[in-house]
Amino acid sequence: MAKLYLQRHLKSQWNLENKFTGWTDVPLSQEGIEAAKAASAKLADKAIDEVFTSPLIRNKETVTLILKNLGLENLPITADKALDERNYGELQGLNKEEVAEKFGAEQVRLWRRSYDIAPPGGESLKDTYNRAVPYFKEHIEEELKAGKNVLVVSSGNALRSIVKYIENISDEKIIDFEIPFGGLMEYEFDGKAYHKI
Repeated sequence: MAKLYLQRHLKSQWNLENKFTGWTDVPLSQEGIEAAKAASAKLADKAIDEVFTSPLIRNKETVTLILKNLGLENLPITADKALDERNYGELQGLNKEEVAEKFGAEQVRLWRRSYDIAPPGGESLKDTYNRAVPYFKEHIEEELKAGKNVLVVSSGNALRSIVKYIENISDEKIIDFEIPFGGLMEYEFDGKAYHKI
C-alpha cells in the first residue's frame, strides 16, 4: 500500500516571535533549523518517492533540510501555492498575545481554529480547504493511487484541511485538531481509503 506522510514545517522566525505569519514569507528560526535532525529521524526508515510542498520559504527550507539529512536530495519536489498556509489578512505580522488581549482569546481561537470564521481580510479554514483539498485529490492522491509514497511538507492550516478530508473530521470537531511544528502524520492508502499508521 502507498504511504502518505504529512509533515508540518519547522518553527519559523515569526512562529518564535508569536506572530501571525500566514502568507508572509518568513524563513525558519535557528530553533527550527536545529530541530531538522529530529524531524528527519522520524522519516529515516520510510521509503519516499515524491515530495509536495508550498513555495513559502519556511516549507521549502524544511524540505531541503529533511531531504539533506535523509540523503534524498534528488527526489522530485513539486511546489504549489494551493498548499500555502491560510491568509491571516489584517492579523499577519501582529503578535498573537496582543491580538487576544484586544479581541478576546475566544474570538482569536475562532479565527485560528474554526472551520468557517475568517480573520478580518483573511481566509477561513474552509477557504484553505477549498484550494488545498482539490489540489491534493488531483495531484497527490493520483500519485498515491499509482503506488507512490508521498511526503507533503506544508503549513498548519493547509495540513489541517487535508487531514479533515482524509479522516472525515466534522466542521465542528476540526477546531480541536492541530499538528505541532515539525509534527508528522502517517497514513496508508489502499486506493480507496486512508488508514492512520
